[in-house]
Amino acid sequence: MNSGNQAASGKDCRRACRGEPRKLRTGFAAKLIEGVLDFKTMIDNETLPVEYLGGKPLCMNQYYQILSSCRIPGPKHDSIVNHARGKKRSPHISVVHNFQFFELDVYNSDGSPLIADQIFIQLEKIWNSSLQTNKEPIGILTTNHRNSWAKAYNNLIKDKTNKESVRSIEKSIFTVCLDAPMPRVSEDIYKSRVAAQMLHGGGSRWNSGNRWFDKTLQFIIAEDGSCGLVYEHAPSEGPPIVALLDHVVEYTKKPQLVKSPMIPLPMPKKLRFNITPEIKNDIEKAKQNLNIMVQDLDIKATVFHYFGKSFPKSEKLSPDAFIQLALQLAYYRMYGQPCATYESASLRMFHLGRTDTIRSASTSSLKFVEAMDKPNKQNQEKVDLLRKATQAHRQYTDMALTGNAIDRHLLGLKLQAIEDLVSMPELFMDTAYAVAMHFNLSTSQVPAKTDCVMCFGPVVPDGYGVCYNPMEEHINFAISAFNSCAETNAASLAHYLETALLDMRLLLQSTPKSKL
Repeated sequence: MNSGNQAASGKDCRRACRGEPRKLRTGFAAKLIEGVLDFKTMIDNETLPVEYLGGKPLCMNQYYQILSSCRIPGPKHDSIVNHARGKKRSPHISVVHNFQFFELDVYNSDGSPLIADQIFIQLEKIWNSSLQTNKEPIGILTTNHRNSWAKAYNNLIKDKTNKESVRSIEKSIFTVCLDAPMPRVSEDIYKSRVAAQMLHGGGSRWNSGNRWFDKTLQFIIAEDGSCGLVYEHAPSEGPPIVALLDHVVEYTKKPQLVKSPMIPLPMPKKLRFNITPEIKNDIEKAKQNLNIMVQDLDIKATVFHYFGKSFPKSEKLSPDAFIQLALQLAYYRMYGQPCATYESASLRMFHLGRTDTIRSASTSSLKFVEAMDKPNKQNQEKVDLLRKATQAHRQYTDMALTGNAIDRHLLGLKLQAIEDLVSMPELFMDTAYAVAMHFNLSTSQVPAKTDCVMCFGPVVPDGYGVCYNPMEEHINFAISAFNSCAETNAASLAHYLETALLDMRLLLQSTPKSKL
C-alpha cells in the first residue's frame, strides 16, 4: 500500500446502483468513464478554467499529470511516466475485474470518444469474459514495499507478454476497478468499510488484487453500488482529483442525449500474464505483507451532522481554523498535551508548487485548549482565546500559501546537506527538531462539491490521519490510526472531536458578543 494512496468515497453511485441489477452498475460505470473523458477533453484542449485563490491565479500543472500517468518502481528511486502528451497519446483505459486486466479503447477511429452506450457494451463483454475468479491477483504486487516491488517488477517484465501487459496498464488513461462483493456490514460501520475498500481493497481475500496501485487514477465501482477512487499521490495533491470527481459526478446526472452508432466494436484486449514460480512466490509474499497492513489500519469515516461551515462563517471565523482548533482540543483532552500537527497548504500560487506545512499547534491554540475546561475561567476569556487562536491559524495559513512557512525550506536545506555529503547541520540533529517533525496529527482539508470524503493513513506509528470535507450544514471526516498502537484509536478521536466541535459552538452561542 503506497503511503500516498488516498481515496474518495461518495454516495451518488450508491444512490444510483445500490440494490439494483448489475446492468445499472455497468451503466453507471460507462457514464462515469464518459464523464472522465469529457474532463480529459478540457485538459487536452487546455480549456480548463484557471483557478484562483485570493484573487491570484494558481498553477494548473497538476491537472496535466493525473491522466495517462503511472508510477514506476526503481531499485534506488521511483519515477513517474506520463503518456498524456505528444503524438503517442494513449487511446485506452484499463479495466480490471476478478483480478483480470483488460485494455479498452475509448476512442473511435475518427478520434471522437466513445459514448456511454458503446462503453456499456464493452464493459459487458469484459464482465462476461472474466467471470472465473481462480486467476492470480497480479495487481497485489503493487502493494508491496517499494524495494521489494522494484525487484519483483524487474523479474515480472523479463517475460515479453508480461512486459506488454504491464506497459498497457501504465500507458492507460486511467483504470476502472469492478469489485467483487464485500461482506455485508451494519449501516453504522458501512461508511468506514467503504473508505477502507477504496483505500486498500480489503486485503488479499477481497479486492486488493483488483488494483494497480501505481496507477495515478483508479475509479472503483463496488458490487453494492458504492463507488470512489484511489489515487497515487506522487503526481498531484487532492484538489485537482476532487475537481475531476465533482465534474464526473455532475456529468453522470445528465441524461443521455446521443445514441450510439451501430458500428460493432472489437472485443477489449485481455492482458495476459505468464506466472512463473518466482512471480507466484512474490505474489504470496505481497499478500502476507498487505494483509498485515490492512489489519493494522483502523479507519473511522463519520459525518458530523450538527452543523457545517455555515456556523463558523456566521461567527466570522475561518471554518478550516475552527475545525483545526477542535482537533487540537480533542487531542488535548485525550492525551493532556498538544502534539506536532501537519496540515497541508497548497503552493499552487507558484509555478509547479506542491505543498508546505501549516503547523496548527501554536502557543495561541495551546492557551485556548488549556483554558477551555477550566471552570475558573470566564466564558468571555475563553471566547477571546478561541478567536485569537483561529486568527493565529489564519495568519500561519496565509504565510504557508505565500511561500513563507518553514518546513519545505528546512527540508531543502537538509536534502542539500545530504546531497553535498557535508556534515549534517546541528539543527537537524536536535531532539526538538525530531519532536517537531513527529506529526501525531497529519491532517488535510479537501473540500468538494460532492458529498464525499478522502482518507489516508497516519504518517507515524502512534499518530492519526485526519481528512475532512466541510459542507454547508455538516462535515465529513475520515480518521485513521494503527491498531498496533495501544495509545491511538480512530473512533475515540472521532468521539472527542464531535464533543469538541459541539462545546466550541455552545461556548460561542452562550457568550454575548462584545459590542465593538
